[in-house]
Amino acid sequence: MKAATDKRRSLTLSVISLGLPILVSELGHIATGFADNMMVGRYATDALASASMVNNLFNIPYLACIGFAFGITPLVGMRFAQSNYKAVGSLLRNGIMVNLLFGLAVSAVMLVIYFCLDRLGQPDELLPIIRPYFIINILGIIPIALFNVFAQWSYGIKQTRMPMWITLISNIINVAGNYVLIFGAFGAPEMGLTGAGISTLIARVFCPVAGCLIVARHSSYRKFFSAIKASKAENRTARKLAATSLPVSLQMTLESASFSISAIFIGWIGTVALASYQIATIVSLLGFCLYYSMASSGAILVANAAGRGDNAGMRRAAFAAYRVVIALAVIMSAVFLFAGPILIEAFTDDTAVIEYSLSLIPPLILYQLGDATQVTFANCLRGTANVMPMLWTAMVCYVVVGIPAAYIFAFPMGWGGPGIVYSFSVSLFLAAALYLFFFLRTTRRNATGTMHCQ
Repeated sequence: MKAATDKRRSLTLSVISLGLPILVSELGHIATGFADNMMVGRYATDALASASMVNNLFNIPYLACIGFAFGITPLVGMRFAQSNYKAVGSLLRNGIMVNLLFGLAVSAVMLVIYFCLDRLGQPDELLPIIRPYFIINILGIIPIALFNVFAQWSYGIKQTRMPMWITLISNIINVAGNYVLIFGAFGAPEMGLTGAGISTLIARVFCPVAGCLIVARHSSYRKFFSAIKASKAENRTARKLAATSLPVSLQMTLESASFSISAIFIGWIGTVALASYQIATIVSLLGFCLYYSMASSGAILVANAAGRGDNAGMRRAAFAAYRVVIALAVIMSAVFLFAGPILIEAFTDDTAVIEYSLSLIPPLILYQLGDATQVTFANCLRGTANVMPMLWTAMVCYVVVGIPAAYIFAFPMGWGGPGIVYSFSVSLFLAAALYLFFFLRTTRRNATGTMHCQ
């Protein structure tokens, strides 16, 4: 009994120690969003509403690129557990190539959408603000795609601090740029939302450049860098990466699409509702980044166990992560309940926006448990490299169920913006149940090497 308790405690501590640097990285990403929205919200409500529309729409391509990079983590984690450094190096080289091509394809799709902006039913007065910000966000897709290759590869070899430091420095760049370019400080032109976009783009370009330099020059990566230099682009490795990455990317795309389409629905209600939804979205990311960070560390431990063919170890790692994530979900629900008004007022002093944002807090709290559960077992399922169930689950929960539920709750039922956020509980709790089911089914397979990577 004591041995089992000690093992469980050790796994929990491993989840936390691996997850903390990821958490700092994620908080850094959230801080970027907070900085942009707080400064833009103080600049003008129409700028905040425009940012809401564009940022929610761009969550789809950004998460598609992030999800595509996620496919590298289980493959690297399995090979790292086997001390196969040559394969680890090859995965980075091929990951960069494959993700660059994917990022270019996604950028082309968003350019097509740019030419259709006037058909999305958004307030006409916002389009002149939306258009330049939209183009800047397209330019940011490739840097995001490339940096996430370095980040996920680094997570797979249990070097979780490198992305953390890069993200923190990029945040400093972004906040300083925001101050100068949004408000026109130090003689710079006052550019409003466009200035925020330019500042964020500069910070995003910094990230993959820094990742490349650190892997090439830091002593922690020396043995891997030798393997990277010795490797070459290989069709077999590229296909394996694409096969593992594409279902994860599509899963995240579908999940994000349901929330982004909800932002379009909110835009049909009006500018105040759209600005309020943006604030609620940013506030909710505080919880999600906590859950995702610990779930990602669980995925790393699951991938390591998969590389050893240890199915029982995969389940132990997953539930160790889940215990941590559930505790965080309870804490964040309390934060939203008691500190929600304070968080909202940090973004705007528009009383109409504040009042509408407060109405979104109860449904936001309601879905935290579902969000925490689905993100944990989606990540742990990713760690097994059995990723196809993630795609079908996302299709059913977020597209077939989630989008219609958002529309029905908002308009036929007459609940408006709060109804849309209430609908998230339907899709998230359903996804949580299905991801858990598929993870348990995957790890019940015979433990004689089924999960070994080839």
